[in-house]
Amino acid sequence: MVRASCIFYIVTATMKSYNAILVGNGTMGTRHRARFEACGVRFVQVVDVGDSVCDVPVDFAVVASPATTHYAYAKHFLERRIPVFVEKPLATSAAEAQELVELSQSNGTLLFVAQSECFNPLFLNFRKHFLTELNSLSEHSSVRLEFRREHRYSERCRDVNVSLDLLVHDLGMFFTLFKFEDVEVSGKPVFGTDAVKMCLKVVRGPHKGVEATFCINRNSDVDVRTISVSYGRQEGSPGSDYTVSLARYNDDGEIAHIPDSLENEHRFFLKLLVGACTDWGKRLAQTAADCVKIASRQ
Repeated sequence: MVRASCIFYIVTATMKSYNAILVGNGTMGTRHRARFEACGVRFVQVVDVGDSVCDVPVDFAVVASPATTHYAYAKHFLERRIPVFVEKPLATSAAEAQELVELSQSNGTLLFVAQSECFNPLFLNFRKHFLTELNSLSEHSSVRLEFRREHRYSERCRDVNVSLDLLVHDLGMFFTLFKFEDVEVSGKPVFGTDAVKMCLKVVRGPHKGVEATFCINRNSDVDVRTISVSYGRQEGSPGSDYTVSLARYNDDGEIAHIPDSLENEHRFFLKLLVGACTDWGKRLAQTAADCVKIASRQ
């Protein structure tokens, strides 16, 4: 989730021994723990929601608890100047998300939000080629994107609506392509507990005129994660519209987990932790807060 002016790449962190604390030992907590341990991280404390968090010396904290608790846990660690790796969404309100970003900046402490689709190798490949196409056009008024994310009903992540659960993923990817300050919500979004449809439009800057539609459903009959591009009949366009899948599928049609996304994400966090790409760390945190600002706008 970086500004469009930056080149998005994945770096490999130097193997180093770290001590960490994990809050939330569910599905995502287990995945994060396994991948961090593979990078040399030792978890000295693992707690579930409601358990006391001991003030033990650690290099960073992983927060993978329910979304409604992210703000309180992240604030707890940032106030103690402990770097935080927190699952999406950063918080459940725009004000709380921005407060955490400002706290991390004032305390000089790393805040990283795990929106792993931004590190999905399928998305990174799409991003590279799409920006090359986009930058070759003299006008962008007819360029349209559609982000579609659907899956069958699940009991997971029911403490927040679909916008904070899933829409933030696609907003995060969108804001690696375009600047938040150049974008406005277009029309009236349709929000629901399990489905949302929203349109954004780039209203200023070099890509003015580009439109994007987000169609999200977590109670669907199908499993889909795609980005579609339409250039219309614009002169000088690449000449063809296309759709890219961000997922791989099992034989039964279910979406298969892509481990590279999480592995890339963890390595990048560890690189930030040792002081590399400092400005990127700040941009990533601010973009995560910006995603909450749009996703919580109802």
